[in-house]
Amino acid sequence: MQNTSPAPAPARAYTLQDFDFHLPEALIAQHPAPERTSARLVDGRTATPCDLVFNQLPTLLQPGDLLVFNNTRVIKARLFGHKATGGQVEMLVERVLHNQEVWAHLRASKAPQPGARLRLANAFDAEVLGRCGPDGGMFHLRFEGDPHELLEAHGHVPLPPYITHADEEEDARRYQTVVARHPGAVAAPTAALHFDAALLSALASQGIEHVEVTLHVGAGTFQPVRADNLSDHRMHSEWFNVTDETIKRIQATKARGGRIVSVGTTTLRALESAARLAAPGELMQAGSQDTDIFITPGFEFKVADLLITNFHLPKSTLMMLVSAFAGYSHIRQLYDHAIQQQYRFFSYGDAMLLERTAHPHA
Repeated sequence: MQNTSPAPAPARAYTLQDFDFHLPEALIAQHPAPERTSARLVDGRTATPCDLVFNQLPTLLQPGDLLVFNNTRVIKARLFGHKATGGQVEMLVERVLHNQEVWAHLRASKAPQPGARLRLANAFDAEVLGRCGPDGGMFHLRFEGDPHELLEAHGHVPLPPYITHADEEEDARRYQTVVARHPGAVAAPTAALHFDAALLSALASQGIEHVEVTLHVGAGTFQPVRADNLSDHRMHSEWFNVTDETIKRIQATKARGGRIVSVGTTTLRALESAARLAAPGELMQAGSQDTDIFITPGFEFKVADLLITNFHLPKSTLMMLVSAFAGYSHIRQLYDHAIQQQYRFFSYGDAMLLERTAHPHA
């Protein structure tokens, strides 16, 4: 007999404009909530959003669920200085290498040439070795001492471009998660900013434990996509590490019916990058390397069941990622709700809890 069942609908071809929206400037959070867990939280797992406070998260999870955090630590990556000619420079260190070398973004009236020396923070020098990065858009430099020590002593917290105040003591504390251990990020994994030690303890007492991965968040996370055809976008690259122990815990959780809760989009990118590298029949592959994974609607997730995330920039790769995870139409409804209810957006803003959709093209 001839099969007369209808053919599946083709996947929608999304363009950049599908991920644009108008955000009132007043909703861009300039400072964190008074307490980490006092931020607002929208339960976005159903068609009707539910407005909560983040410290109510334990009521939304189940014993046996496993939280996965990104344990990267934000470095004081922004430096100010001058060239030998006196011209001012602003530096944002993107990656710390070996042998006192770094990759960095430089802003100057005229790009320094190889061999030039920069005086930074009126405290130490750096030699320009050349250009670097995928498109030659960064500079390769050598510091005259250990970069991590020099940045900690003389650098500034690399606040995102939409936060308008200069970094303050509050930012040194609050633009850092409670699980931060491995220095290397120039932006915080912001979903984890809402957790404190008391909340982690409350979750553990409920049978909800956590494991960690590392992904050093780069400045590219703030760059809007400019190609209208998403396939033309060149994704930035970030270093990540997933251990054998973390994978074993994730596999054990899934085997007993527990859910994997990704705390943030950077964690999700690490998890799905490890899954993409896995051999046939395996869930994930342990190891350390760079990832340029670009997640858009239609992506088939392998690891995470739930996602905790903040509200993201228009036309950003993170808007595309959450749309892939929870469904495009659903995300648009949640963002409309958040704007109507005056939620606070971006790094210091509020959060939402999402469930992976069974219909990735919806």
